[in-house]
Amino acid sequence: MHRRRVLLAALALLAAAPVARAADAWPSRPIHFVIPFPPGGSNDVVGRVFAAAIGERLGQTLVVENRGGAGGVVGTELVAKAAPDGYTLLVISLAHAVNPWLYKLKYDPIKSFVPIGIMGSGTNVLVVNPTLPVHSVRELVALAKAKPGELNYASAGIGSFQHLGGELFKLDAGVDIVHVPFRGGGPAMLDVLAGNTKIMFSSLVQTTPYIRNGQLRALGTGGTKRSPVLPEVPTIAEAGVPDYQATNWWGIIAPAGTPAEIVAKVHAALAAAQDSPDTQKRLESEGADVVRMSSAEFGAFMQSEMKKWGEVVQKGGIKAQ
Repeated sequence: MHRRRVLLAALALLAAAPVARAADAWPSRPIHFVIPFPPGGSNDVVGRVFAAAIGERLGQTLVVENRGGAGGVVGTELVAKAAPDGYTLLVISLAHAVNPWLYKLKYDPIKSFVPIGIMGSGTNVLVVNPTLPVHSVRELVALAKAKPGELNYASAGIGSFQHLGGELFKLDAGVDIVHVPFRGGGPAMLDVLAGNTKIMFSSLVQTTPYIRNGQLRALGTGGTKRSPVLPEVPTIAEAGVPDYQATNWWGIIAPAGTPAEIVAKVHAALAAAQDSPDTQKRLESEGADVVRMSSAEFGAFMQSEMKKWGEVVQKGGIKAQ
């Protein structure tokens, strides 16, 4: 019996050795960095900033792959099914906490993944195409009340940050504006720039360049205080819709079962990237801020966000189309 126990223990050690060696050698090839939305949206902008910075610190390229569809569900499901070897990572945002309340998912938003860390957060900004004859939040509210159901606002899709920001505005301002969902923030932005849809509650990260070059007119930002990126633009709350506040966040997760050693390596690279003045400057110039959490804290944050936005979806009667 003693020999048998020794033999079994030896076999167990041999079986575990390849896994340990794989974690130690990781990464030995490029890493798939999946963004579950089309190019051009805030997930894409923030994701690409950190993809470059994290890849540099890991000594391997993070290959960005935009896999949009169903408000982020398509790309997220793809990663949930991926091998838990550290070579597939996923960028998530507030939409990850909202989708469970809107769709029948083939994955569990918490149990199917392991949290790595949060990258940052950023407020939204209410913008209009310059052809819409309004120059303030109060003027927009007045026009919307004069023409109920005639004004449209674009979003990245049902349950997206842009959609929730718009619905919150409707409730707080008491107006009837029509939601037009697109397959991502990029396509939605293009439609507003073209003047087809006139209004958007977009992430400041995505929208700042178009405000600065005059293609869009900013009426207000969704934070509790004015953004240093657009100090001349009032908050939506101070501009006529009291208590309005809308903030998005972005983080990184991996398939469940990814070795703890690999999770720790990615988190360390993320933290180093966040400490970089260059990364901080790039985010701040777009209207976002670095947010730091441990992997465990980020996991708890994800669960709290699910609870919070589940209540919003239910009270607002928001449904997938």
